[in-house]
Amino acid sequence: MTDVQATAARPEKDRPWVMRTYAGHSTAAASNALYRKNLAKGQTGLSVAFDLPTQTGYDPDSPLSRGEVGKVGVPVPHLGEMRKLFTDIPLVEMNTSMTINATAMWLLAMYQVVAEEQNPGLDPAEVASQLAGTTQNDIIKEYLSRGTYVFGPQHSLRLTADTIAYTVNHIPKWNPINICSYHLQEAGATPVQEIAYAMCTAIAVLDQVKSSGQVSEADFEKVVGRISFFVNAGVRFVEEMCKMRAFVELWDEITRERYGVTDPKMRRFRYGVQVNSLGLTEAQPENNVQRIVLEMLGVTLSKDARARAVQLPAWNEALGLPRPWDQQWSLRLQQVLAFESDLLEYDDIFNGSHVVEAKVAELVAGAKAEIDRVQAMGGAIAAVESGYMKQNLVSAHAARRGRIEAGEEVIVGVNKFETTEQSPLTADLDGAIQTADPEAERAAVASVEAWKAERDEAAVSAALEALAAAAKTDANLMEATLVAARAGATTGEWAATLRGVFGEFRAPTGVTGAVGVAQAGAELTAVRERVAATGEELGGRLRLLVGKPGLDGHSNGAEQVAVRARDAGFEVIYQGIRLTPEQIVAAAVAEDVHCVGLSILSGSHMELVPAVLDGLRAAGLDDLPVIVGGIIPDSDGKRLVELGVAAVYTPKDFGLTEIMGGIVDVIRRANDLD
Repeated sequence: MTDVQATAARPEKDRPWVMRTYAGHSTAAASNALYRKNLAKGQTGLSVAFDLPTQTGYDPDSPLSRGEVGKVGVPVPHLGEMRKLFTDIPLVEMNTSMTINATAMWLLAMYQVVAEEQNPGLDPAEVASQLAGTTQNDIIKEYLSRGTYVFGPQHSLRLTADTIAYTVNHIPKWNPINICSYHLQEAGATPVQEIAYAMCTAIAVLDQVKSSGQVSEADFEKVVGRISFFVNAGVRFVEEMCKMRAFVELWDEITRERYGVTDPKMRRFRYGVQVNSLGLTEAQPENNVQRIVLEMLGVTLSKDARARAVQLPAWNEALGLPRPWDQQWSLRLQQVLAFESDLLEYDDIFNGSHVVEAKVAELVAGAKAEIDRVQAMGGAIAAVESGYMKQNLVSAHAARRGRIEAGEEVIVGVNKFETTEQSPLTADLDGAIQTADPEAERAAVASVEAWKAERDEAAVSAALEALAAAAKTDANLMEATLVAARAGATTGEWAATLRGVFGEFRAPTGVTGAVGVAQAGAELTAVRERVAATGEELGGRLRLLVGKPGLDGHSNGAEQVAVRARDAGFEVIYQGIRLTPEQIVAAAVAEDVHCVGLSILSGSHMELVPAVLDGLRAAGLDDLPVIVGGIIPDSDGKRLVELGVAAVYTPKDFGLTEIMGGIVDVIRRANDLD
């Protein structure tokens, strides 16, 4: 063989991971068009984003859905919209990931019915056997980080287990749950906490399925084999890669020793990943591209711990909703790595590395110790109900924020190397993001009205009554849910029926016992003095109401504001997520607060903030200052100030102590103290 021939001979490449972009917005028809475009560009799987009403079990015409319809995903209130969402997309040939949790059973039922309708010549059981994809369905992390839970932990875990048992028995290619550590990292989890709490969740889920008796002993290995994980990868890509190897090692040990799984294939740690959105910056957002690439490398470089599916955020997600071109850029990042580089031609390139082995051992040991602590207190559910895990996450996030503000953790373009040339990518800020269709809510409400007008009401009532009756027993609720979907029930009706049986739940906020700033520096000390002095001038301690209006459950920012405000000397009133504007106004009146701070990350600020302002005026509190924080485009921020908001904070405003000083300024101006 000549030197030229030897050079030309290359190893056979591994098959690439499934490539996805997380997408869905405005309407089912618009989302369907986007999906088909992305598939045509080489995307190999779908990842569906649902709007908050769909995720939390409300129809678009519910008062709680105001301003939220079509904002962070697609509204799917009934079977007709599910049909539109997958028009001309053959579901038996597709691999679809659905980011849905509290209502996972319901969305999976509608997905299955649409697949049956697409294949009228096949037996429904045959259709079900061909479906491949994932429902996220991890409710425990919703109490800790993302906030789209509906029912209490025990009832929610029952729905999760019912869905798992049904799919193992009827949809064998389906991954019925993503044990989801992604949002734990977003909420501040360290790598050890991320591993440990994900494993504790998996143990709780598997124990529930096992104790339910719905899966035979012989088939329980299949349950373990269908468990998948959805993880986060931060920019510290060496540590993140070691974290994934630790996940692999620990999962193999738990499934072998705790559950007696003998088949190595069934013990395989299978995971998909969305790389870190928390670390994306509004300042110099072009830097986000290299952050995303580094994060992607953390979950692809190690063959023995490589992701099975990858979806990347877009460079401009800290600014607002990405456009199709932005999502295409993220897809191309994956394709260049998979198809142009030689990454897939080699065995694991880290095997034998002393550095990697030591780091993995450190992470495994730390995670085991934390798992033992959680199990000793009764497991994941007990640790949720006691607030233990939530408090730890809030404290870890506060510590990270403190390091960033102190400059100990460098964020390029934010707390170091802030000088920048004008970016052509953001020369037109309003044009650099996509705007949600303002008509989406009206269209969705009209869709529900038309749907209800055409359906058989008697059949719907009978199906929902049967669902309620089944919920009062130990029966698997998937069968009754499928009947309700076929009859034409809506998302809100399905959830309301189960609310009537299970009740609702408000998770601990984790703020009360969280550790904030351990030692106050000069800046925080100065703010504390101003808070105290201003309180004396106004005749009492300054009171700050931190409110989360609407269905947005991403409470990380609100929690950090609440903790730092407490450290700065404010009396903080924080009642958690999912409050109506009316409830926030009532709290402001009852607590006689000096300032209201609203946190909204779902894009519904232009609907919900004016509603709060109107409510305060109606209550005679015209002079009570209101500040707003969230992912708010510049033009929207200016409009909010015109409407009466005293200050608007966005992700570029990372200095929490500086924000506390700004709140004092706002209170002093409102009370003519300066």
